[in-house]
Amino acid sequence: MTTSTSGCSSFPPHPFLLIPLWNQKASKRADGVILWDYHVICIQIKQGGVPPLVWDLDSSLPFPSPLPSYVSETIRPSFQLFSDYNRLFRVVHAPIFLRCFASDRRHMKDSGGNWIEEPPPHESIVAEDGTVHNLNEYINISVADAITDVTISSVKDTIFTQKHGVVIKENQLEELSCQISSLQ
Repeated sequence: MTTSTSGCSSFPPHPFLLIPLWNQKASKRADGVILWDYHVICIQIKQGGVPPLVWDLDSSLPFPSPLPSYVSETIRPSFQLFSDYNRLFRVVHAPIFLRCFASDRRHMKDSGGNWIEEPPPHESIVAEDGTVHNLNEYINISVADAITDVTISSVKDTIFTQKHGVVIKENQLEELSCQISSLQ
């Protein structure tokens, strides 16, 4: 069976810079909910009708998790949120994301330069071209940025060639993954 990683999804914030996700290791609550300023996962698309897998380093769910389970347990689309918390996804092909994304963690410091939360133990992420921080290019989005047509014919070129991929609404994530799977 051939495996290909067909997308990375970044969960951009709502206007107050916090989005709820459940079953997260960093949560101090029994239900595992936490409010992230942004969150990145990898969705792996496999051949042969196998459901896409989600790789989320911060999840307390099985690693990796089938996309349908991950959506229902982490994103919880059936959970009624205030409109301020409606989530959007930026979908970028993994190789492009890994070459272009950069974060020096400045968003994790207060105005005095002190850490708000302890940073991850790994090094900061530097883009292939030497860029040290472009996080805002990925997370500054709005509902107006979301595409309405998630058929593969309308998004394939953008996802697989553009640095910032496409923006979709949370109810389009599984549909888009199925469309990408059809290419495999």
